[in-house]
Amino acid sequence: MKKSLLTLIFAALAIIASAQSRSALRINEVMVSNDSSLVDEYGNRGAWIELFNSNFAPLEISSVYLTNDSTDKRKYPVPLGDVNTNIPKRQHVVFFADGEPNRGTFHTNFTLVSGKDNWIGIYDADGSTLIDEVIIPASLLPNQSWARTEDGEGEWALRTGGANDYITPSSANVIKDTNKKIELFAERDENGFGMTIMAMAIVFTALLLLCLCFYAIGKIGSAVSRMNKMRAHGVSKEEAREHITEHDSGEIIAAIAMALNEHLNAHDSENTILTINKVKRAYSPWSSKIYGLREVPEHRHAK
Repeated sequence: MKKSLLTLIFAALAIIASAQSRSALRINEVMVSNDSSLVDEYGNRGAWIELFNSNFAPLEISSVYLTNDSTDKRKYPVPLGDVNTNIPKRQHVVFFADGEPNRGTFHTNFTLVSGKDNWIGIYDADGSTLIDEVIIPASLLPNQSWARTEDGEGEWALRTGGANDYITPSSANVIKDTNKKIELFAERDENGFGMTIMAMAIVFTALLLLCLCFYAIGKIGSAVSRMNKMRAHGVSKEEAREHITEHDSGEIIAAIAMALNEHLNAHDSENTILTINKVKRAYSPWSSKIYGLREVPEHRHAK
């Protein structure tokens, strides 16, 4: 029973998290009449719809619905099982509105009509929650797109493919060739002294934080060890506080050290004690005198 309840809770949380992440899915750029723009995997040109994942995490879009009819909210369900429907963070995916869903996941079952307003909407897996919508104006000419000024946000504007308004399927709507922050930093810090000081400050700050963390961990470990010892000996905090004494001074510690030294090394000053140790030497017949005493001297009478 408990396992089933936990399973249901986790499933509900997963559904809520998925719904919250899909709310960041955006229609980013649309082209209705395509004569010389993007080509699909079959070499054909057709109307296309670019979606953008504005999350800072991957987003799975399978089972959401794309439609060009507000009365038919579930017109084209994005199929399950295609790994390409998992959009990386802050990335794009393009659907071809060519009315040929048999050509693959990214070919819808509806088309866009040139010369009239085209409404496009995205609905969540429940088929009733509108995630995003846009109306493409009828004034859009062939090979022009209707795009956001910035990826996933901003106003919609006409893109003609000129030098200042690129058409960017599967790419960022704002193409940046320079980084203004880097250029400004290089202008104000030509020799790099500021960068050096900042880097050193960051490193030393990180080291200081590490030292503080280790110090805190040591204190916590010591306190936990002390509590465990008190618990093992059945001593309460109040009793432990009563037996806490102040640390001895340096003079007392030095006197104790000298007394221990005198006690442990007392035999060095006992010069009146004679110690005799028996030493075993190796026996050698060359230095022995007993061999000359084995024979009894012969007494001979003089003739």
